[in-house]
Amino acid sequence: MDSEASARDHLECMLLDESVEPTFLPLSLLQSITNNFSNDQEIGTDGFAVVYKGLLRNGHVAVKKLFLSLDVHEKTFQNMLDSLMRVKHKNIQRFLGYCSDTQGKLWKLGDKNVVAEERHRLLCFEFLSEGSLDRFISGRFLYILFVMRGNKSKSLVPSFSYIR
Repeated sequence: MDSEASARDHLECMLLDESVEPTFLPLSLLQSITNNFSNDQEIGTDGFAVVYKGLLRNGHVAVKKLFLSLDVHEKTFQNMLDSLMRVKHKNIQRFLGYCSDTQGKLWKLGDKNVVAEERHRLLCFEFLSEGSLDRFISGRFLYILFVMRGNKSKSLVPSFSYIR
């Protein structure tokens, strides 16, 4: 069995068994399950990354692809992974794995060809079908705060004012 198939099986197993630890995931696997990071699979973006929906036989995952232009130093990326590996809580999106892949790529620079490193940094999480939390915070939650402030409910509003 090749490494991509083995990694796919392991990722699918992780969706069923929460005791399985996050692991390295090959770039080829993440490309495969997101249809080569197709726009059709894109589910969100922020200042640091684009998030894609990855399709597996037994479910979905969210694949966060950090922007190539974002210069994430290796030590910073390792610290991020260390933190994600240690965080485990029922109310936090589960971290499933990562990809840290560097490839030499031939670039045309003026009239010269230059080989330069192209770094790919990706994070894989469980897929939350209800969407991202910001939709709920900016929608229903802010409406509740607005209503509470309108009713001059002083007991709870101060405790939520830090969210603004």
